[in-house]
Amino acid sequence: MWLGLYFSLSVFNYLDNKHSFNSDKDDVQISVMQILNINYISQHISALLCFRILLVSIAILSAYSIHLLLRSAGVVGIRAYEQLGNRAFGPPGKILAACIITIHNIGAMSSYLFIVKSELPLVIQAFLSKHENTGEWFLNGNYLIIIVSAVIILPLALMKQLGYLGYTSGFSLSCMVFFLISVIYKKFNIPCPLGDEHHNVTPIADHHTVINGTINDDFCKAKLFTTNSQTAYTIPILAFAFVCHPEVLPIYTELRDATKKRMQTVANISIMAMFVMYLLTALFGYLTFFGAVESELLHTYSRVDPLDVLVLCVRLAVLVAVTLTVPVVLFPIRRALLQILFPDKPFRWSVHITIAFCLLFLVNLLVIFVPSIRDIFGLIGATSAPSLIFILPGIFYVRIVPEEQEPFLSRPKIQAACFAALGFIFMIMSLSFIIIDWVTGESRSGGGH
Repeated sequence: MWLGLYFSLSVFNYLDNKHSFNSDKDDVQISVMQILNINYISQHISALLCFRILLVSIAILSAYSIHLLLRSAGVVGIRAYEQLGNRAFGPPGKILAACIITIHNIGAMSSYLFIVKSELPLVIQAFLSKHENTGEWFLNGNYLIIIVSAVIILPLALMKQLGYLGYTSGFSLSCMVFFLISVIYKKFNIPCPLGDEHHNVTPIADHHTVINGTINDDFCKAKLFTTNSQTAYTIPILAFAFVCHPEVLPIYTELRDATKKRMQTVANISIMAMFVMYLLTALFGYLTFFGAVESELLHTYSRVDPLDVLVLCVRLAVLVAVTLTVPVVLFPIRRALLQILFPDKPFRWSVHITIAFCLLFLVNLLVIFVPSIRDIFGLIGATSAPSLIFILPGIFYVRIVPEEQEPFLSRPKIQAACFAALGFIFMIMSLSFIIIDWVTGESRSGGGH
């Protein structure tokens, strides 16, 4: 979601004839997050109508949340999420905001490495012209993420500054567009129901039937509404996809002739662009495979043709983008930890290296032992996402805007308080549904094995 913000910022600055491609590590943190979200949003989208309603709702709420942030920042002249927390609640507020952002970024890193774990073996398998994984160590995703982390990500994460960030953001946007075009193109080249030559494809929904390896005709009908055990993850994942709020204020500082109105316009354009990309990708992905979409959309295409050249190119682009973005996400996490643990200490290479190594070690453990990217998206989307979108902006607004400007019982503050309360409700409901799904899923798994 942040990527659209940066792109819109560039357009506005260009129109002012003051465009600059300069960037630092604060401004490019989660540039490939949308690719990961798009891969999952296409699955269990609660059918066409319900998905559209949810997507529009989250987009509108996200825009309102940015309005609250910009209003709070404008009152006190602060353009950092953590500093707003410090202004609202003192040091505890700063630490809370930093911890929530850190948790969110750790979830982002885990998502990126999970993509490497799941997609890199398939790329190697395709280059070796293998139609299935034959079990060699170099086709084991757990080994591959350790190798990639040690050989590529760790050296980049040890740099004192990342100078390639501007190129990473541009490449990430290109990957998103390429991914979208490929999904639309494949919709008109893959038949439904799949023929016998695609007998390896089986639907994931329990209520669909497969006869002689072919999905029946009823399976290829779009549904306006549907619910299943995975619906609990839909709203958290959509919220996760629209989180850009920690980057809004730093990007605000780069906007030429910065005003709240101009920055809100930049944010609205960004949200609209991401909304269109999410909608089209999820729509065409769903209309290609319907209920047979896997938790990662690219995996579903591989079950049709493991050696498809277009899908292989998309995989390579996504892998390069996510691999280069992991160090970008690691930098703000390390900075937040340094501010919390060593606020007044000078730069030390030993601390710099130790934090990077420990973070990568922790994230690798999460990726190795977490069975599905759905769990990462769902859990982070149900905790950090509502905090960053709903709870903190609403509370900051109520606490920071002085009563001389807006009384405590004024309509804007009441709306902000209700907005924060909505975030708490959303968090509790989402976590409850996800935990119930975990428990019932484990019960089914235990009974079936």
